[in-house]
Amino acid sequence: MTIDGYTSGGLGVCRVGGRAVFVAGVLRGETCQIRINKTSGSIAHAELLGVAAPSPERIEPACRNFGKCGGCDFLHMTYAEELELKRARVEETLRRIGGIDITVPPVVGSDTQYAYRNKAVYIIGEAVGRPVAGFYGKRSHDITPANGCLIQSDVSLRAAATVTDWMERFGIAPYDEKRRTGSVRRVFCRVAASTGAAQIALVTADNQAALVTAARKPAPTQLADKSPSHLGALVEMLLESCPETVSIVLNGNNKHSSAEFTGKLQTLWGDDSITDELNGSRFRLSPRVFYQINHKQAERLYAQAVELAALTKEDTVLDLYCGVGTITLLLARNAGRAIGADITPDAVRDARENAKINGITNAEFINADANEAAQALKSGGITPAAIVVDPPRRGLSPDVIGTIATMSPKRVVYISCDPATLARDLKAFAKTGYALTNVTPFDMFPRCAHIECCCLLERRL
Repeated sequence: MTIDGYTSGGLGVCRVGGRAVFVAGVLRGETCQIRINKTSGSIAHAELLGVAAPSPERIEPACRNFGKCGGCDFLHMTYAEELELKRARVEETLRRIGGIDITVPPVVGSDTQYAYRNKAVYIIGEAVGRPVAGFYGKRSHDITPANGCLIQSDVSLRAAATVTDWMERFGIAPYDEKRRTGSVRRVFCRVAASTGAAQIALVTADNQAALVTAARKPAPTQLADKSPSHLGALVEMLLESCPETVSIVLNGNNKHSSAEFTGKLQTLWGDDSITDELNGSRFRLSPRVFYQINHKQAERLYAQAVELAALTKEDTVLDLYCGVGTITLLLARNAGRAIGADITPDAVRDARENAKINGITNAEFINADANEAAQALKSGGITPAAIVVDPPRRGLSPDVIGTIATMSPKRVVYISCDPATLARDLKAFAKTGYALTNVTPFDMFPRCAHIECCCLLERRL
C-alpha cells in the first residue's frame, strides 16, 4: 500500500477496501507491505512488514528503544518532515473540528531536538531480577529501561541510575502496581536551564519521611544512615553522582494512581525548590508545579503571548491557569495590573514569591478554579483588556468560555497543548463573538507527537 498521510498521533494512514488503515513506523508517500491485524468498523490497524519504496525523509532511528518505549514518536523521520506533519495536523484539526478555514504557518521549531527536557519522571520497576528506571511502553505498563534516553537531561539519567544502584545495594524493592507491594515508585528530576541546578525527588509507596531527620544543606556525613530506610546513603550517592544537585526531596505516595506527587513533601537535603530564569525573570519552582519542559521554546512561546496581548500601562490583564506566574509576570511588565489564578496552592505560593523576587508590585494571584476566579473578578467589577488562558490538555470548560465572554475582553490569548480541544473551544468562542485571527504552532516536544499553539482571538461583536 502507499501511505497517504498521518493521524494526529503520527501513525501512517492508507485505505484498504474503504477502511482507513493505521500503520506505525511509516512515512507519507512510502510504498509498504503491511499486515492488517485488527479491524473495527470503518478503521483497521496494521503492522509494517517492509518498506518497498522509502521516503527521502526516512532516517535511521538513533535510539534502540524506538518503537518499544512510549516516549518518542518520530525518530524515523527527518525533523523537517516532523514539523510539517505537526503543522498540517493543526490546520486539519482546526478545519475538521472547529470549522475554521485558516492556513497555519510553519511550526516554530526547536533549536535542539535532543536533551531538551528540563524535567523527567522515571518509573521504577524490575527487570531480570534488578531494579530499573524507565518509561512505560506504548499502550502498556511494561517498563522500557531509559538508559541513554536522547531527549532527557544528562543529570536526570544519572539520578535515575543512582537510585536503582542504591536500591540494589540495600535490597530495596520497587513498587509493584498490580500487587501494591514494594517501595520505590518514581524518580523525579528538574533542572534549571539557566544555571544547571537540579532538584531530585524520590517517590515511595509508603511515607518513609518519618524515618529520617530533614536537614538544610548539612555535610553529607551528617546524613549517615539512622534507619532501615537508608535515605542518608541515597543522599550521599546522589551528591556524588549529581554534584549539580541543590535539592533532594522525599514524597510518600500511597494512592493507586499515576499522579507524581500526593501527600506531604519532605526535604532531605538542601532547598525545597530550585530557581530558573525565563525571559529575564527569575522563578522559584517547587516539585508539584507546572513549568514548561523546553526552556528556549518556552521563552519564544511566552514572548509571542505577550506580543499578542498588546497591553498598555492602562490595561488590566487576567492570566488563568497561571502556574508559578511565568506568563503573569511577563504580562505585568506591559500592563497596569496583572492578575493570575491557579487551582494549585503550591503554584500560587511560588507565584507570589516570584513576584517578590522580581520586584513586580502590579501582579497579584488567586488560588481558585479558573471559572471561580473569573466569576469573582467579574463580580468585583474587573474588566480586563486581555485574558490569557493556558489550560491543561483537556482544554476549557464551557463555563470558563462563557464567563470569559461575559467579561468582554478585547483579546483572548489561548495557549494550547492539544489541537483537538483547542479547535473545539475556538468553535465555542466563535458563538460568543470571538474570532481566531492568529495561530502559531510551537514545537515544545521534538520527536514526540505533541504540538503547542499560541492563538489570538479578537472580539467581533
